[in-house]
Amino acid sequence: MKILIIRRDNIGDLICTTPLFEAIRRQYPQAYIAALVNSYNAPAIDGNPHLDAIFAYTKGKHAAGEPVWQAYLRRAKLLWQLRRMNFDYVVLASSGFAARSLKLARLLAPKHIVGFVTKKNSSARIDLAIPHGKDGPLHETEDIFRLLVPLGIAGEIPGLTVRADGDLAARLHGQLPAVVALGDGPLVALHISARKEKQRWPVERFSELAHRLHEPHAARFLVFWSPGDENNPFHPGDDGKAARLLAALSDLPVAPMRTEHLSELIAGLSLCDAAVLSDGGAMHVAAGLGKPLVCFFGNSSVERWHPWGVPYELLQKPSRDVSDISVDEAVDAFGRLLSRR
Repeated sequence: MKILIIRRDNIGDLICTTPLFEAIRRQYPQAYIAALVNSYNAPAIDGNPHLDAIFAYTKGKHAAGEPVWQAYLRRAKLLWQLRRMNFDYVVLASSGFAARSLKLARLLAPKHIVGFVTKKNSSARIDLAIPHGKDGPLHETEDIFRLLVPLGIAGEIPGLTVRADGDLAARLHGQLPAVVALGDGPLVALHISARKEKQRWPVERFSELAHRLHEPHAARFLVFWSPGDENNPFHPGDDGKAARLLAALSDLPVAPMRTEHLSELIAGLSLCDAAVLSDGGAMHVAAGLGKPLVCFFGNSSVERWHPWGVPYELLQKPSRDVSDISVDEAVDAFGRLLSRR
């Protein structure tokens, strides 16, 4: 049996799909299982032990440093390669009707296409269709897992799976100051970046939180952020915020973790014992690595996107604005998280 799972979305969405890989492998240990993703999110599943292959293509908007037509040409060659593999099942792992993924699946000419349909959007090409939107609020992982019913798979959903590059993690660890690498207290990731404005916790509160966690817990810290200039209109970053935070934490055992690439984010988070961060791709990376979390939620759905399969303390205010979460609340949440461990 040959099975291909298509997931074109963001990093967190792809990581929430990893339980499918494990469940299929358990049910069909001899099957050939592959994933078709984009080059932006592919590192999130590098080294996944339940996949035989990962195929990635570059979206036009991600074709940096080359003509867009070259990215499209490579995609066409990849799709022809996949078509010749004669897949038995292609699973459209997207929430709701996945029109663009369906176009890709049709070009591959599999025996069966599994996907969601709705009252407004459906296609006869999806011969193994699952109605979407009738089951009330579900976590992204729970929702996507329903796509395995046509394959005879149901029951308990596995946890997320993210694997760090061991050599890269060892190199990053070797670059840490001794006071950070060898301390007795927990090594805590502070990830200060968030794509949505209402998901951003002020730098000054990260500083106060770190100081208040260090004294009772002997906590050490790695500061993570999205690199770049905050005034860059195309790829704004948080270099300035990170510099201010690191300066404010100069009296604590702290080290910067400037991650230019997703693989560096994964490797860096793998070194930590716990993380404090807002909802987003990094939160799902940490959950996939099995890290206990204190997570801040702004205007995103807790039911849909809370950390899956790990201990967590989630803070969300009625205003749906992360900046309204106090340091006291974050300190208390971290204490509860430690007591649960």
